[in-house]
Amino acid sequence: MTLTRRFLLAAAAALLVSCAQGPSLTEAPPIVFVHGNGDTAGLWQTTIWRFESNGWPRERLHAIDMPLPSAREDDTKEQAGRSSAAEHAVFLKSEVDKVLKATGAKQVVLVGNSRGGNAIRNYVYHHGGEPFVSHAVLGGTPNHGVWAVPIEGLSNNSEFAGHGPNLTALNRPKNANGDEVAGPVKWMTIRSDNNDKFAQPDGLWIGKRGVATGVTPAGPELKGATNVVIPKIDHRETSYSAAAFEATYRFITGKAPARTDVATEDKVVLSGKVSGAGTNIGLAGAQLQVYAIDPVTAERRGGAVYTKAIAQDGAWGPFDAQKESRYEFVVGAPGYATTHFYRSPFPRSSGIINMRPERVPEADRHAPSLAIMTRPRGYLDPARDRMAFDGQSPPPGAVLGAGVSSSRLKPTGLPRPITAEFNGERVVGRTWPLADNHIAVLELTY
Repeated sequence: MTLTRRFLLAAAAALLVSCAQGPSLTEAPPIVFVHGNGDTAGLWQTTIWRFESNGWPRERLHAIDMPLPSAREDDTKEQAGRSSAAEHAVFLKSEVDKVLKATGAKQVVLVGNSRGGNAIRNYVYHHGGEPFVSHAVLGGTPNHGVWAVPIEGLSNNSEFAGHGPNLTALNRPKNANGDEVAGPVKWMTIRSDNNDKFAQPDGLWIGKRGVATGVTPAGPELKGATNVVIPKIDHRETSYSAAAFEATYRFITGKAPARTDVATEDKVVLSGKVSGAGTNIGLAGAQLQVYAIDPVTAERRGGAVYTKAIAQDGAWGPFDAQKESRYEFVVGAPGYATTHFYRSPFPRSSGIINMRPERVPEADRHAPSLAIMTRPRGYLDPARDRMAFDGQSPPPGAVLGAGVSSSRLKPTGLPRPITAEFNGERVVGRTWPLADNHIAVLELTY
């Protein structure tokens, strides 16, 4: 069945008369979150915060980090720095096994975004996962492909080809009704009405403007699943938005969450991982420094409040942060620019504050500076969002259709404050000389 926005709003209204208590430690099933193509566990930060804010025990919320998160162009051929569909599913199986052992639970809930949903389906149906999964939630997963017909230059063996072997096998009917999913696992998909860049009839976002993909906005739906449609959300917001959280929580528990915002904690402890470009493999030899900064000018308030030499596992932390304070995270590593990350204050603790330093593009090497505004949990849509970067609205590079998640500027007048604004969130950073191999990244949280 398809749930519309009207249903979601009705459920939200119910919160006014009934605030659900979070489940107890013994009642709450462990949830394993599976990120999308090329992404990191860190994208689940706000989703985990929302579960915690509804009483879900922190120790029962686990986001995985696929070491090589990007899919091969041809799933049947080895490709350096990329993983196959089977490798992804096998890694997920190992992570589920760890969570079951650590918690003593007999089953987990799996929640995946985009490619993560492919891994979930492969694990359940092809790698013995069915007995160990109670619910599966797939946000923006291209279940019928990003393209579903042969297109020149794109492999028919891609994990994302709807007519390819991976998705053909996954979509094979599971019962006499022709359902593409079946019990005992309970399945739900979440999709946009028409704003998902990877569920479009035109190949614009895969570099094939004007070429028919054979896919529609309904491509993420699965016959036999509960299929939720949320208007105007983009590809990543199918998992990381407040509306997606609300639908997910209700599907798992049978009731609406008490809140969809993030509750603050008095004690905020941060940790995470520093990894190399395009991977979730620890960047051994990197150096991390954290500075408290002025909320208006982003100037440092004294010396580093935390430092860490990054080892093989990439781990950093724990760092005791002040919940109302703003910080600058500086990562330096051989072969990378010294990257200055600026973010909004942290309302809660998190163990998945993950960072990848930048490299200077050859085309920008002689610019005075390079500043990047990025939104990891969604896209920048001028028709939908209120946003600006260093006073420019819309930010350079942001185009209609929620297909771009970052904006780049080459500011002059160094050094100086620079701001990224998006639907009420405001991140303040500073510019740095590119000649000294420094880049500023202003990362939005929501």
